[in-house]
Amino acid sequence: MDQGYLDALTLEKCERIASDGPDNVLIAKDGEQVIGFCACGKCRDDELSDTGEIFAIYVLASYYGQGVGSALLQAGFAMLDFPQVAVWVLKGNDRAIQFYKKCGFCFDGREEKLTLGSTVTALRMLFRR
Repeated sequence: MDQGYLDALTLEKCERIASDGPDNVLIAKDGEQVIGFCACGKCRDDELSDTGEIFAIYVLASYYGQGVGSALLQAGFAMLDFPQVAVWVLKGNDRAIQFYKKCGFCFDGREEKLTLGSTVTALRMLFRR
């Protein structure tokens, strides 16, 4: 994601984004420290009926490789009663792409341009149960 976009995020903007977001947000904690989250719900893509979506998943870098992301994803799957689940990932985010592939997601060929400071390409992946 564009560094300028990230630098412009204030606490107030983050709180507004979170309050406008989905109701299904799972939080991973280590003691009292929040170390990750997963937001999920019904897919927002009109052409995918009967599909769930992982809207966002994030884990602190210091917790990579410890199973936190997998646990969050599995908990998100448990909340979604759909035969397939979609996730959008930024092109070039190889770490996330490899994570989703390892978890059984495959690209379906759909991509979109997003403006997040600069223009980026998001790729859709699907997991079929």
